Order: sequence, then structure tokens, then C-alpha cells
Amino acid sequence: MSQLNQQELQNLRHLIGAHDTAFQKMTTYAQQCTDPQAKAYFSKSAQDAQRTKQQLLSFLS
Repeated sequence: MSQLNQQELQNLRHLIGAHDTAFQKMTTYAQQCTDPQAKAYFSKSAQDAQRTKQQLLSFLS
């Protein structure tokens, strides 16, 4: 893979941070939720955010 320039690296860091924040929030919402459908939605959203974060992190290796 080619080298990332500074702008691309900044954008990647921003996206990783945003997905990490989404993961943390969705996890908290799922834990606090009592409605089973909403709980399932937040849990899946948390998993999706975590998976995307991991994919973005792979660009840094």
C-alpha cells in the first residue's frame, strides 16, 4: 500500500475516533435499554462501529 499523506492520515484518525465514540455510545445505550428490539438495534450498531473501526485501523499498519 502507498504512503498516506498528512491530510489522509488526519481524516483516518478522525474517522477512527468517530467510530470509537459511536461504539461506546451504542454499547451504553444497549446496556441501558429495556426494549428488546431497541437493545438489539443498539448492539448491532455497536458491533458495526467496532468492525469499521478495526478496518480503518488496518490502514495504519
